[in-house]
Amino acid sequence: MAAAVDAAADDLCRVQAEPLSHDECVRFVTRDDCGAVATFLGVTRDNFAGKKVVTLRYEAYAPMAEAKMREICAAAREAFGVKRGAALHRTGEVAVGEASVILAFASPHRADALKAVAWAIDELKAKVPVWKQEVYADGAPAWKENAEFDPAKLSEPVGVPDDGAAG
Repeated sequence: MAAAVDAAADDLCRVQAEPLSHDECVRFVTRDDCGAVATFLGVTRDNFAGKKVVTLRYEAYAPMAEAKMREICAAAREAFGVKRGAALHRTGEVAVGEASVILAFASPHRADALKAVAWAIDELKAKVPVWKQEVYADGAPAWKENAEFDPAKLSEPVGVPDDGAAG
């Protein structure tokens, strides 16, 4: 599995079937000039709307997903001054308690890294082509629509936040 790292080696962005590593993301973004590393882990929970969830299944268009994740990391660097970013997303089956998505950002100060992570997960959910199917204890699967996702935005470049979230 090859890492999708941008030309400047500032970002690690990858879609993969193998389990995700929080430690890999933290190691990648950690820099001597940064005093903060903020992360987000999205994990499979065991319930949704009163139904018992036994597993999730993810599908993605990996080339476009990784390109969008790189755009998100680049925009986070511009908007929040983070120095390095990582965005990993699982495909295939993801058991309860396992990570589906990991984001990590390093910055000189904590506020910037924390803002970048919060903004980036919202952007990822809105603009990265990944689809989720929940499998319930009764055996019935259901494809879940991501309320934030807008297919019309796939062709739009990711931009820096314009709502005052940066800075």
